[in-house]
Amino acid sequence: MIEKIEITGNGYKIEESLKKHIQKKIGKLDRYLPRGSKKDVVVSVIVTEIGKSRGEKYEVSAAMDIPGGKVIAAKDECANVFAGVDLVDAKLTGQIRRYKLEAQPHRQKKSLKNLFIKRH
Repeated sequence: MIEKIEITGNGYKIEESLKKHIQKKIGKLDRYLPRGSKKDVVVSVIVTEIGKSRGEKYEVSAAMDIPGGKVIAAKDECANVFAGVDLVDAKLTGQIRRYKLEAQPHRQKKSLKNLFIKRH
């Protein structure tokens, strides 16, 4: 679970239920990170209300600072704040998986040809 999650509202008051939802969704992203960088990750989530006169849209943006100078960010607009958090969570998951593939290349597997060669 990611311990350091900073949640702020820009023109929007963050409710306790939203805070718990963000900590639940974003906190679980550490399972996709490489092992060496799990404990020092800092995530900042900003919720902004767009169109205050009607209060129809919300913009949820998240930036994840990974040790080594890598920053993974995602942003989405949605009519429901909770749905926006879910969409940002999905975007961050895909970006983390791509980062993990770059950071830790796969091991080379032996080819099938070498498996069937008789050795004396």
